[in-house]
Amino acid sequence: MDRKYKVGIIGATGMVGQRFITLLHDHPWFSITALAASSSSAGKTYAEAVEGRWVFPDPIPESVKNMTVMDAADVEHVTEHCDFVFCAVNMPKNEIRELEERIARTETPVISNNSANRGVPDVPMIIPEINPQHAEIIPFQRRRLGTRSGFIAVKPNCSIQSYVPAISALMDLEPSRVIVSTYQAISGAGKTFQRWPEMVDNVIPYIGGEEEKSEQEPLKIWGSIVNGQIIPAKSPVISAHCIRVAVSDGHLATCWLSLGKKASAEEIIARWREYEGLPQKEHLPSAPTPFIQYFEDPARPQTRLDRDFERGMGISLGRLRSDSLFDWRFVGLSHNTLRGAAGGGVLSAEYLCHAGYIPFK
Repeated sequence: MDRKYKVGIIGATGMVGQRFITLLHDHPWFSITALAASSSSAGKTYAEAVEGRWVFPDPIPESVKNMTVMDAADVEHVTEHCDFVFCAVNMPKNEIRELEERIARTETPVISNNSANRGVPDVPMIIPEINPQHAEIIPFQRRRLGTRSGFIAVKPNCSIQSYVPAISALMDLEPSRVIVSTYQAISGAGKTFQRWPEMVDNVIPYIGGEEEKSEQEPLKIWGSIVNGQIIPAKSPVISAHCIRVAVSDGHLATCWLSLGKKASAEEIIARWREYEGLPQKEHLPSAPTPFIQYFEDPARPQTRLDRDFERGMGISLGRLRSDSLFDWRFVGLSHNTLRGAAGGGVLSAEYLCHAGYIPFK
């Protein structure tokens, strides 16, 4: 690509915002031109704004260290520097929805890490390997917003990445019922062990709103566009239990699955290993190759050993075996702040740029 897209990060001082910076500071297609956060950080250099709060072992990239943080509420000022923005803010949902629509109406596309717009029928919620065709809803959304170029696209909840790709690879076998339990890292709450000492040697069996997202969001991903809206799929029916565990990064899932068509374990594993999507075929910069790996070792995947597979963008599966109540059960693992958050957002942006939905200003 001869020309780089100018990119803003709104919510740049939080954990996901910091992860966006680590992924984008040397990206081949994107150049960071604006950082924005709350008014308490506005006017400071980025290094000053995150002093004592930078969570990654690598230092703050030199290219952003001395950038002045803008006030995220000053939408017009932020967006005049950007072709599009990533949004990862910590605000009430109604305020996030209003903020993202304001940004889109400045003719600036928004790639959102937030959940506020995930349920809106004309907002695509994209995993590029699974449902890139949902970008076709964008012209309908633009009509509603009154924009030519601006729109909102969202990435789904971080925890579903550990099992939705596995099920998506088996859609021709007609999955009908799914039970999933996810064991989720503390970084999913934006925390480290230093900032959340009560999580050390602990498990918390509740994450607010997570089970509803885990049950409903996959159905939107597997849904269809009808009359300008994304209509969620009716099956498979999913029941989820979500638990916070004493792990820094990586969401692990145990999954039980019923299929309408019979298949052997060898056939299922072959589908997983061979599964690829548009990002792999088009060689997008952040695409993992392969997308899915399967372990024969029954002690894998393990969170600490396998969360960084394919730079944290790949999915790891294992322990496929028959079940006495369902047809099959297996274990899945994904990196929650990479594939599940900032990395998934970057890959979605790469696809939307590649497909022509994000123009240069």
